Amino acid sequence: MLNKDFLWGGSTAANQIEGGYDEGNKGDCISDHLTGGTLETRRCFTKRIDPQKNYPSHEAVDFYHHYKEDIALFAQMGFKVFRMSIAWSRIYPTGEENEPNEEGLKFYDDVFDECLKYGIEPLVTLHHFDMPYLLVEKYQGFLNRKVIDLFVKYATTVFERYKNKVKYWLTFNEINFACIPMGNLEVLGIYHEKTKDYTEPYDNLQDRYQALHHVFLASAKAVRVGHKINKNFKIGCMIAHVTLYPYSCHPQDMLLAQKTDHLFNDFCGDVQVRGYYPYYIKEYFKENKIHIIKEENDDVLLKKGCVDFYSFSYYMSNCISCQEGLETSMGNLLGGVTNPYLKSSEWGWQIDPEGLRYTLNKLYDRYQIPLMIVENGIGAVDVKDANNLIHDTYRVEYIKKHIEQMKRAVDDGVDLKGYMMWSPIDIISSSTGEMKKRYGLIYIDRDDYGNGDFSRYPKDSFYWYKKVIDTNGEIL
Repeated sequence: MLNKDFLWGGSTAANQIEGGYDEGNKGDCISDHLTGGTLETRRCFTKRIDPQKNYPSHEAVDFYHHYKEDIALFAQMGFKVFRMSIAWSRIYPTGEENEPNEEGLKFYDDVFDECLKYGIEPLVTLHHFDMPYLLVEKYQGFLNRKVIDLFVKYATTVFERYKNKVKYWLTFNEINFACIPMGNLEVLGIYHEKTKDYTEPYDNLQDRYQALHHVFLASAKAVRVGHKINKNFKIGCMIAHVTLYPYSCHPQDMLLAQKTDHLFNDFCGDVQVRGYYPYYIKEYFKENKIHIIKEENDDVLLKKGCVDFYSFSYYMSNCISCQEGLETSMGNLLGGVTNPYLKSSEWGWQIDPEGLRYTLNKLYDRYQIPLMIVENGIGAVDVKDANNLIHDTYRVEYIKKHIEQMKRAVDDGVDLKGYMMWSPIDIISSSTGEMKKRYGLIYIDRDDYGNGDFSRYPKDSFYWYKKVIDTNGEIL
């Protein structure tokens, strides 16, 4: 049974909902330079904004102008928590200013005030796949140690400003994407001229892991600063957990699954929760001739900047095999092969509710600190009928089955503090920039071609989730 103070809610990201990219003295950020795409065409990163191209985040779903309406709808569902991110470039437009942008600070003041008016706790991500564009162009993002202090300056500013409005914070979203090439730009801010598009980047392992080391330091410094500003802050990490199973009981499948699990799912959490580099990463660095350049107090800082709780996203599981010629699922992150026991979403993501229970038990056994599920949902093509109704039974079924397994994990003894589905409203897709791929419980009248007036329409899942929250998960 869930505790009566369990945090039910939903999650978003500034670069996928806000829009208003050139309003309020906001500066250019990474997402402002990402074009729209599809699974076939992919999004592209352009160094200069081309007026002939489509940049979905420029308007997104216009939360910038609709936040009061949206938060009122979240309150109608009974949200206890709303996870969102702050756009760094709204606070420091280039990242290098000495003084923050007051218009940007005021915007988030207004958003938090609106949440608190309804008794909704904000859970704020400081870095959600975005940073001021100048820091990419001038420094190659976190590849340069100077960006650590620029991030900490930004974190300090918002910690101080919102210390009486925000209790829960996350430093970096899905930080472990830096362990695969697609995280070069999103997490690390590294862009190479040889990059074809942002989903198939040119990769340099030495640069990638050196920059990730700097991200670890930035996170640890932010945690320490936050705790000094308000000792009641709860500051967490955020990991994209792609649960991995060996495809067979062949010993080589077992070993490969274990190694992949360590390198993708465990490494970043181990550093941020335990405060040091785990044993297994040292052999990987040796095999790949990676040498992390550290300064004298880096290891001390990592140890002193451990997070208070562990949060993660969960959408799918993967199978890992050393065997060749096996069928692969197009949506599986990390490659992997198709699990014959699971169904897939329209985008090829394999649906595994029981894997969530397995994952919760694994994580709590590993870390023994409070957990939060801060992303879980399904992307689908939703159709609005003539009466503006959206019958998304598939979404209800997906979330229902995952909540059932979540509750079983709590009964197993896991200390779980909250569940935030992705996403309470339709947003532009992070991977493709599409509106066609919808996650929300609230439909946004907007398509991939810029048509629509941004009207909001609750889906069937909206009313279902309200009942779930009203009964603290007892009625599903």
